[in-house]
Amino acid sequence: MPVRTRVKLCGFTREQDVDAAVAAGVDAIGFVLYAPSPRAVSPARAAELARRLPPFVTPVLLFVNHSAAEVAQAFELLPQAIAQFHGDESPEQCVALSQQAARPFLRAARIPLGPEAAEFDLVNYAHLYSQAQAILLDAHVDGFGGGGKAFNWSLLPPSVNAHLVLSGGLNAANVGDGIAQLHPRCKSLSVDVSSGIEADAPGGGTRKGIKDPEKINQFVAAVRAADERFARNT
Repeated sequence: MPVRTRVKLCGFTREQDVDAAVAAGVDAIGFVLYAPSPRAVSPARAAELARRLPPFVTPVLLFVNHSAAEVAQAFELLPQAIAQFHGDESPEQCVALSQQAARPFLRAARIPLGPEAAEFDLVNYAHLYSQAQAILLDAHVDGFGGGGKAFNWSLLPPSVNAHLVLSGGLNAANVGDGIAQLHPRCKSLSVDVSSGIEADAPGGGTRKGIKDPEKINQFVAAVRAADERFARNT
């Protein structure tokens, strides 16, 4: 069967960026509801932006230690979305919150940077959160996500009985290597990027929450090229 890595882009705040992502052919668009994040939007704003999405492009709501009431309020506005729990939520809390909303969820695993990544028991983590639709692999940085840092993918276990979403420091230049390394290790692989598709800021860095259409297109093209290489080599 042909390999197809699904693509989620995250941290959207503007209509034109959502439109650019849809035009590039992505599968999911992420909205950060964590107020301290520079990419945060309110549930109402997320709903406004999500109304631009065509069928089969899924909105994803990123929660960090939100209350049950806050999660319920967000899903009242975006009943078609799925949840991404990125904080300290236990397996029981994730299940309860997702059942309350009657929506599936992703669970973020924060993988340490450096050689400590080898000590993270991803097999056990996936077992604990077995009711998650997928385990999202992000680098453990200050704050929650969007740090633009990549952990050492080669240190992950050789086989994980779960659908995985590779995140953390991805861009058009390195996503192909991540796909090549992780596709054989899991049920299926998706990728997720935020800072790697943001517009450059004057003086260096990126404009958080402001996306670059050219970087979006380059990232999606790099994913498709990696899929083709992987299919040829298997």
